[in-house]
Amino acid sequence: MKKRGTGISCNTHPAGLKGGGDPSQAQIRLKPDGTLDLLVGAVDIGQGSKTILRQIAADEMGVPIEAITINNFDTDTGPMCTGTFASRVTFMDGNAVIRATDDLKRKIRSWAAKALEAGADDILVADNMVSVRGRADLSRTMAQVGAMANWGGEYLVGTGAYIPGPGQSFDPETGEMTALSSLAFGACVAEVEVDTETGEVLVTKVANVNDVGKVISWEGCEGQQYGGAYMGVGRGRSEEVIHDPVTGVMLDGSLLDYKIATILDIGTVDTLLVETGMGYGPYGAVGIGEDVATVVPALIGPAVYNAIGVWVDDFPITPERVLKALGKA
Repeated sequence: MKKRGTGISCNTHPAGLKGGGDPSQAQIRLKPDGTLDLLVGAVDIGQGSKTILRQIAADEMGVPIEAITINNFDTDTGPMCTGTFASRVTFMDGNAVIRATDDLKRKIRSWAAKALEAGADDILVADNMVSVRGRADLSRTMAQVGAMANWGGEYLVGTGAYIPGPGQSFDPETGEMTALSSLAFGACVAEVEVDTETGEVLVTKVANVNDVGKVISWEGCEGQQYGGAYMGVGRGRSEEVIHDPVTGVMLDGSLLDYKIATILDIGTVDTLLVETGMGYGPYGAVGIGEDVATVVPALIGPAVYNAIGVWVDDFPITPERVLKALGKA
């Protein structure tokens, strides 16, 4: 007999190390053709951080995103980044990029004040132009400024660094520590179908809702929601590290044996992004990566319970464990 049930779970997740102390740096320079090189230390592992950091830089500099190139290939000579983990890159590196662009704009205004014989406070950097307030005749394109500055012996480069706070210790008895710099919130509902004869659990629908503070890349955030749903279903239904009890050797060390979820393991996935702008990240953005991946496994157990009336206490919820819970082992 096939029975259906639903489960819901909610969670919250910080961006960066929970005790602070994980800085990021960025550097951006104006080239002779008016384009800009952005140097960061963050590694893009497929989550789209290169695109997001280019978007932030382009928005802050008032130039098209096509004018921003990004380099994160060399950890020896590039800016520092504590790492691509803890849903921290958009938050930490994004803030570092904003500070770097602020520094570059200040230097451009200082250079333009001399070159255009105007007050630095009257220099505007926007719309791919460097302009003097009230003097359209003195406006220059970013390409003209890049050529004039670089060929005139100037090297216009901005640097920025961000850290939400120094590393904080915590009370070993209570776990109390300094408040976190940002929190993301999420909720998820899933529907499952349980075959009481075979013990098989199918996830027929997942609905993810996430408060990300501010969406910088809709495609990126939605991609994280879909990816997190599949990762969560894999953890909840099939993914398990199995060791030989005698030798300690991992017995399912390849993707032939370690069962990750695929697109065929979920019926439908619905997503919703909520913007509150409450974070300290760029424009109020917070992280999303782990928020969506951790919320899904927690609801599969309650959904199975809702369907068959017994709890399966171990992850993953395999057919063998379902049958054991039903007394059919």
